[in-house]
Amino acid sequence: MAALLLSLSGVTLTFGGAPLFEGADLAVAPGARIALVGRNGSGKSTLLKIAAGQVEPDECVRFVHPDATVKYLAQEPDATGYETIGDYVRAGLQPGDDQHPALILMEELGLRESAGPAELSGGELRRAALAQTLVAAPDILLLDEPTNHLDLPIIAWLESKLIAARSALVVISHDRRFLEKVTTQTVWIDRGKTHALDEGFAGYEAWRDKFLEEEEIAQHKLGRKIVAEEHWMRYGVTARRKRNMRRVAELSSMRKNLREARRPQGKVKFSVSEGETSGKRVVVADQISKSFGAEKIIDDFSVKIARGERVGFVGPNGAGKTTLINMLIGELAPDEGSIALGTNLEIISLDQRRASLTPDMRLADAVADRRGDWVTINGAKRHVASYLQDFLFAPEQWRMPVSALSGGERGRLALAAALAKPSNLLVLDEPTNDLDLETLDLLEDLLASYDGTLLLVSHDRSFLDHIVTSVITTDPEKPGHWQRYAGGYDDMVMQRGSAPGLEKNRTKTKLNTPKEMPPFQKKAPAKQKLSYKEKYALENLPGEIEKLQKDIAALKTALADPSFFERDAVEFGKTANSLTEFETRLSDAEDEWLNLEMKRETL
Repeated sequence: MAALLLSLSGVTLTFGGAPLFEGADLAVAPGARIALVGRNGSGKSTLLKIAAGQVEPDECVRFVHPDATVKYLAQEPDATGYETIGDYVRAGLQPGDDQHPALILMEELGLRESAGPAELSGGELRRAALAQTLVAAPDILLLDEPTNHLDLPIIAWLESKLIAARSALVVISHDRRFLEKVTTQTVWIDRGKTHALDEGFAGYEAWRDKFLEEEEIAQHKLGRKIVAEEHWMRYGVTARRKRNMRRVAELSSMRKNLREARRPQGKVKFSVSEGETSGKRVVVADQISKSFGAEKIIDDFSVKIARGERVGFVGPNGAGKTTLINMLIGELAPDEGSIALGTNLEIISLDQRRASLTPDMRLADAVADRRGDWVTINGAKRHVASYLQDFLFAPEQWRMPVSALSGGERGRLALAAALAKPSNLLVLDEPTNDLDLETLDLLEDLLASYDGTLLLVSHDRSFLDHIVTSVITTDPEKPGHWQRYAGGYDDMVMQRGSAPGLEKNRTKTKLNTPKEMPPFQKKAPAKQKLSYKEKYALENLPGEIEKLQKDIAALKTALADPSFFERDAVEFGKTANSLTEFETRLSDAEDEWLNLEMKRETL
């Protein structure tokens, strides 16, 4: 077995209250690709900082191979103190190192060497920090949320860079697709301890669920054993006092173990306050355009969005996704063209920067819009402390200022505030930022069942695939032009031939086939629509299904009469056969309606 490059053993750390770590471990071998996962607040970032030597735990044996170089990417990079981005990136090199790799990385990441740190957006600062971390090709890479604020082309670039790198890797990320591609091992932090899986993130969730299920069974067995021992204490034989005292001590120990066992953190209980039903047509945009200076961001774009649709917006940073959405919901006027909004719209927006959350406001103020300490969710009045508990905030936190929250907690609070308001059109800009993986799963379930209309900007490919029914993205052939594709993110990539922003690499990519595939040729989409017969069936099947359900109910009532068979056995048999026939017809009708409805939604 190869010598470890880095190891942490017996990490113990307490900030007050329950310990953050109780004997946690981390081992990084040469070539390791480790996904570090766990709920928000479980200590992922802290453990990474301990590995980087930036945080001193209460107890820990830390080993770093004498010849190994370690580079750490913080969740919130800081470039203050550097005059230019070039200086910041080159700070990752050792004295005497070749400067050329720094120039190549800055060019690949679209960074201006002479730009000052104060001029950079969040995404540009993240790219500069990545360049500084990767430039010296370290032996160990410790990356905390490396995909935050990155667009899809840069995420794809980072994936290929990490897959090709010889560095060992420990990475924290909420991007499931990213973790699946770059990791081969998983370390799960749960209630102060670490659990290792010798598989990448793709196998993590099933393994975690099995672990928690087995733990629950063990706790249940312990509870049953305690009940049996308590019964013995009350009614059992009292002879042989020494042996009995041993059992008393064991019972006390079992009670203590059950009482002090740290249970898994509860799940977020997402609920959305839904408004009245909107009109069938939510947004109709006709040949709209928008320019900023000489640059045309949106050029001659038309779209119709119907009630209940879930539309994703993807593209490189700066392409105009947020601008396009703001035009579609009436917050920004187009330079040309027209936009008509539907009737009875109740629009709630969640912006990417969480601008509605000011540092001095209380959590209660964020949720209740500074109108007191109560919210009304779907007609039920609730105190903000109770409502915030659904989003994993402790009861005493509702009076705390927003400035005291972590990034993940701010993300949950922004969602709690948005979902508390009645809506039938949700506009979410990067809602997955800083959320843990379990919370992402629950948010997916909520949005998938939301009865209103959803407009979603996200760089999370897995999230898009699970949520949206269509994707609007840049046209690979015409700058400023946008196109709509049916299906999720992977469907869009298949239809257009490349991910948005990666068109220039399209003809260079070689697949694992004997011959190189010819360059992608865009085909005009075939005209598709429901036939007259299909439209007629779609309109009339619900009535037919309802009638069949009533007929089946009547037949079941007749057959339930105990005297029916005695009165007329032949008629009883005919009625039973009719019930079987009607149930078959109902099943066929329901299947036909479902297939037609899915086809209609896709088209």
